[in-house]
Parts: sequence; structure tokens; C-alpha cells
Amino acid sequence: MRQAKGVPIFRLESIALLIGLLAGACLAMAQAPTAMRPTPPTRDPHTPGYVTASELPDGSLPPAVADGNFIIGPTHSPAAEMSVHDGVPQGTVYEFTMSSANSKIYPGIARDAHTFGTPDPTDPAKLVVTTSHPAPYTRHVSVYVPKQYVPGKVAPFMVGADGPDRALFTALDNLIAEHRVPVMIAISIGNGSGDAQGSERGLEYDTMSGRYAEFVEREVLPLVKAKYHLKLTRNPEGRATMGGSSGGSCALIMAWFHPELYHRVLTYSGTYVNQQWPYNASTPHGAWEFHEHLIPNGPPKPLRIWMEVGDRDLLNPNVMRDDMHDWVVANENMARVLAAQGYHYQFVFARNAGHTDRTVKQQTLPEALEYVWQGYPIGKVKK
Repeated sequence: MRQAKGVPIFRLESIALLIGLLAGACLAMAQAPTAMRPTPPTRDPHTPGYVTASELPDGSLPPAVADGNFIIGPTHSPAAEMSVHDGVPQGTVYEFTMSSANSKIYPGIARDAHTFGTPDPTDPAKLVVTTSHPAPYTRHVSVYVPKQYVPGKVAPFMVGADGPDRALFTALDNLIAEHRVPVMIAISIGNGSGDAQGSERGLEYDTMSGRYAEFVEREVLPLVKAKYHLKLTRNPEGRATMGGSSGGSCALIMAWFHPELYHRVLTYSGTYVNQQWPYNASTPHGAWEFHEHLIPNGPPKPLRIWMEVGDRDLLNPNVMRDDMHDWVVANENMARVLAAQGYHYQFVFARNAGHTDRTVKQQTLPEALEYVWQGYPIGKVKK
């Protein structure tokens, strides 16, 4: 390198390095989807077009036997059942890992870091992703077995997304001990990594098909039963799904496409928006299709659904401007069409709450679990 007159070489190198770092940072910000994410506004649950809902006193929750729409206040104190209590039998949590190399259904994909996708110029509701490619993954699975489980007995169970869900296990310890929910197994399955279009998690959770439920049935449950000598019910009345965000849409997708497997669904901030990838012409708007076409235009399915959304939930968090990326509107629409079709459902609109808000879950999960398991015999098993 030649020295400029009057300027030391080390200073020129430092300036060049600084310029390079700044350029790289700017490029990363331009490519990263979070850089384009606006701050969600606070939505009013009484907005025209939203469902009519009962506003509860701050700190109160709807009865666990009540269908319909409810607004809970801004204070979200943890329910007593979300803490460990002396004298309450605690279940055992087992853990194992699964490799993509052993999966016939999900061999693995990933989207390159700091990339997202671009809207199709001919269709703003369709995202073009060119940076997704095959990639290996390892997922973790946690299995909660309550102290009251009798070996050899057939048990009901819940399948949860984005595991492990320690809060769920604590809640079940207390609710089972109080005979408010059945003695059940909980299977908390980690995702295959990433998020949204082009990722393994997005493929698993946002795809509108029975594929993920089939993955659980064929590849996860056999391992759970064999490893821990458990007997799991085949009766869909004794099977529930649960998740938040895309894990929430996944929970409903599992039951919708396989109602012979699952009848009970619990979701926080469900991603009932247009986030499916790859594109599917039969459901071109992804999970938005639930409230746009599938539920209102089809015969009711035997599902019981509990769902929540926060007043500061997500709104257009990416480059798509298709009017199908408002989580509050999506969940409001879900409540409307479920009511119109006569479903048993409970919809909770939470004030002072963000996306999959942890404090809201700490406050509401015990009541949500009680609601979802209404009608199932406590202390009994079904084959």
C-alpha cells in the first residue's frame, strides 16, 4: 500500500476498515426482516368491526365453562397454579433429541441469515423466497408424566409447539392435583429452527396441511411411547394441541386437517395470517384462509378452541403489504366465524399485552386448560 502524503498508513487502513464495517452493518440492516418491522399500535377491543365482547374487571378471567368473547384488563398477575407448591405431586419431565437425518417427513431446510423474501410483483399476497435450502437440524422433545399416571393405563395428552414449555408442566401439576383437568401426558416438541417463510419452523407450523400432525403421529409419538412405556389414547376427545404465534396456528392446523386425531386446541397470539410457504394454490392465503374461507364455508368440525390475542399484537411485521398480516384482526375474525358456525370456543382479548405475552400466559393458562378440557371425564381414561 502506498502512503498518501502527510497521512500515516495505519490511519488510512483504520478509515478503510471503519467504512467497510459501516457498509456491512447497513447492508445487514437492509436485509434483516426486523429492520422493517413497525411498532404495533395499541388496538381498542371495541373498534368497529371487532366482535362484541364482555369486558371483565381488571384481574378477572372468564369462567372456565363459558363460551364467547371476553376482554381482560391490563394487570396480569400470575395465577397461583403457575408456581410450585409444597405438598403438590410433581410430575417427571423426560427429554430426548431428534435429528433431521432420521426424519422421512422433515429432512430439514433453512433460510440464509439476514435474508427474508420479496413480494411477487404480480401478487402482493405471495412471497418469493430464493435463499431457502436443505439444512440439517436437531430438535428437543420434553415429555411430562404426572405423578398420578398409572403405568399401563391409557392416558389423554397434549402436544405443544416450541418446547420445552416449563410453565405448562407446572400448571398441570397443580390442576391435576386439584382434579380440574384429567391426569394427562404433555409432549412439548421443539421446532426445527428458524422462523417464517423459508425456515424449517415456518414449514412445520405455517403449512396448511396435515403434514405436521402426521409427523407427530408417525415419528414423535412412537418414540415417546417406546422410551417411557406410556400408553396414549387414540380417542381425539382425549388429545389436545397447544402453541403460540405460528405454533398456535400449527395447533389449529393439526386439529383442522386431522380431526380424527385432535379435538381440543389452545392458542396464544395465533398466526392466522398469510405466512405459508411454499405457496399452495388450494390455500393461497395461508392460515388467513381459516377465517376467510375454511371455517365459514365448511361444516363445523368437532373442535373446542381457546384463543388469546394482545392489544399490541403484531401488525405487518415484514415486507408484505397484503392486508393479511394483522394478528389482532385475524384473531377477531376467527372469533366471528367460530361463533357464526356454532363452535365451542373462548376468545380472550388482553389489554396491555404484546405478542405471545408471557405475563398474560402466566395469568390465563390454568383457566385456558380448564376450558379446553371441559367435557372430558376427570380421573378416567378412554381407549
